[in-house]
Amino acid sequence: SSLYALEPGYNQKFKPSRAKELIQVVLKNRLANQVYHADNTSSWAREISDDIKAKLKEENWARYKYVVQVFIAEQRGEGIRLASRCFWDQNTDNYAHDIYSNESLFCVAMAYGIYLY
Repeated sequence: SSLYALEPGYNQKFKPSRAKELIQVVLKNRLANQVYHADNTSSWAREISDDIKAKLKEENWARYKYVVQVFIAEQRGEGIRLASRCFWDQNTDNYAHDIYSNESLFCVAMAYGIYLY
């Protein structure tokens, strides 16, 4: 008989605190000393998203799929509200986010770890 795991073991679960650390490192490395320019933000967001996803995959959380969203905007001292909603299994799925800002820009990155049944 074959056994099929319906959820990951404790050590194999997506860990939001670790994911947040990874996001933080990528954002600092990519955006330190950068100056906002609208022409650059599209490629920066794509590259940052890819970097975060690659770092998450290196954690080897088995059977997890990742969704990463990156938002970059000019720092003008204004407020912003971002929201997201997901339909998921609260026992296996989770997310992490971090915010980076400097004098010129700010960036919000969110990573979702979704367990594949």
